[in-house]
Amino acid sequence: MDRKIIIINGPNLNLTGSREENVYGNKSFGSFYNEELLIFAEKNDLNLEYFQSNHEGDIIDRIHDCIGHKDFIIINPGALTHYSYAIHDALAACRIPAIEVHISNIFSREDWRKLSVISPSVKGIISGFGLKSYKLALQFISES
Repeated sequence: MDRKIIIINGPNLNLTGSREENVYGNKSFGSFYNEELLIFAEKNDLNLEYFQSNHEGDIIDRIHDCIGHKDFIIINPGALTHYSYAIHDALAACRIPAIEVHISNIFSREDWRKLSVISPSVKGIISGFGLKSYKLALQFISES
């Protein structure tokens, strides 16, 4: 079964590997995507696509574009996690199973980061395992 999955990354995640390395690590998402995620996806018959934007509206439009075309969404909304009811609503409206991922453990950071307004619209959260959080999400999808 060839499942169609998209990874959607929000603001500043294009800087992974070069910003706050003590929090996000020193490997770029692009390297990790090419070296690990695409290989895992191919081995597990998963059709994987990637999208990143620093703009909330672009992320919402991309979620809407997934309707009828994707089987799963893996989303790291970045800082939008904590206040974007619009992304929450888009995920709820599209009815595509989604997994929220975070590179850092948002529950062990600043108080304002501990709240996710996205979480009620997703199947589950994977947080705090670095870039491996994305691979754990793919592993869940491949086994379900």
